[in-house]
Amino acid sequence: MNAPRRQETSYPPEPWDLKGLGYVSLWLVPTRVLPTLPPGVRPVSVLGKSLVATGFVDYQPGGLLPYHEFLAAPLVRHGAIPGLSITDIWVDSAASKAGGRELWGIPKELARFEMTHEPAFHGVARVDGEVVAEARVARRRAGLRLPFPLPGTIWQALDAALARTPLRAAGKVHLARGNWRVGGPLAWLRPYRPFVTIAAVDFGLRFGPRRR
Repeated sequence: MNAPRRQETSYPPEPWDLKGLGYVSLWLVPTRVLPTLPPGVRPVSVLGKSLVATGFVDYQPGGLLPYHEFLAAPLVRHGAIPGLSITDIWVDSAASKAGGRELWGIPKELARFEMTHEPAFHGVARVDGEVVAEARVARRRAGLRLPFPLPGTIWQALDAALARTPLRAAGKVHLARGNWRVGGPLAWLRPYRPFVTIAAVDFGLRFGPRRR
């Protein structure tokens, strides 16, 4: 029998019910520039281009864990099942980092964040003083409340296997204008620009449990 892994940082069991504000942009980039994906998944590609989502998220009190997050995730598929695979992600919570890695195989690292939401969003994520991502997002006044929780799937490598984790999100979304600056490990995105940005306010997210 294998001995249980020693947990240096405690974290809540799945699923995680979170709430907050998020700012997401979609990019169309050459498939060849994507980071390495988990074995068993393939990027969704059309004419040599793939879709990538980037986002700043402010998970707020009232959810399971309050913390800040930035991520980049290409659109992928496993067989006929589409989803996202998170290739780059930073948080400012040790519990979120440990839980993300051990529960779902999400490669979370720690960063320092600055976020302001009004009159427009400005977010910065820094690692060792270097800016890895910065975004300014101005949302339009009109918004649309999602009529039902939208489902999704996250595909990650975990313990030499492919982990499939469902998520469900609900809230109010606004079309927005976004300007981005990326660097460091995100240099693969630097030559490109997002083509659409949304702001999600008062959203709720259930992450997990992972499919066994």
